[in-house]
Amino acid sequence: MMIEKGIRRKKLKSMMVAFLFVSLIGLASLLLINYHVVSSVKDRIVSEDEAALLDADCILILGAGVWNNERPSHMLEDRLLQGIKLYRNGASDRLLMSGDHGRKEYDEVNIMKQFAIDRDIHSEHIFMDHAGFNTYDSLYRAKDIFQAEKIIVVTQKYHLYRALYIAKKLEIEAYGVASDPRSYAGQEVRDFRETLARVKDFINVMIKPEPTFLGETIPVTGNGNLTND
Repeated sequence: MMIEKGIRRKKLKSMMVAFLFVSLIGLASLLLINYHVVSSVKDRIVSEDEAALLDADCILILGAGVWNNERPSHMLEDRLLQGIKLYRNGASDRLLMSGDHGRKEYDEVNIMKQFAIDRDIHSEHIFMDHAGFNTYDSLYRAKDIFQAEKIIVVTQKYHLYRALYIAKKLEIEAYGVASDPRSYAGQEVRDFRETLARVKDFINVMIKPEPTFLGETIPVTGNGNLTND
């Protein structure tokens, strides 16, 4: 009996050591991937003045939550205001609103477009990507569907690193302008989720799967009203 107990203790100890080793390897991998993603694109984050000299094909504004399917959340509002400011400063004469419009009762992109129209941006200069369900899809479709080769990405800085890393791996010439004029509730949770999302997309860009939806090309050099629904 004592011998059997001793064997069980040794097995349990071995399992605990193995679990600890695997956990440490996992944590180290997560930290290294995050460091790599951030450090490899941080020089692509530019100021408003620098962005004004880029003459990009479009300004890609990444979607975020909307309230009551009527108005943008604070985070999305700040992205939109930053994108509109870049448009007015001459960074590009096209806005690409990319977000989730996968069902009728939830529509980020029409709210984003209307927000810009209400601020005197010409409708034909505003394109909507109704299938920008995630950051990877938005970047992939910006190149494949909207034929954008040189873009300025607008989102909060914590998110910008991943977006620019995806763009780099998809061979898009991309620059980023951060929209962080205020603090946002729940940012600690978003920061944690973002560390995991960077690992996911680090793998994604190696595989390069097609996004959820593709479709016919709608070049951003044309008329944005073609994307109206």
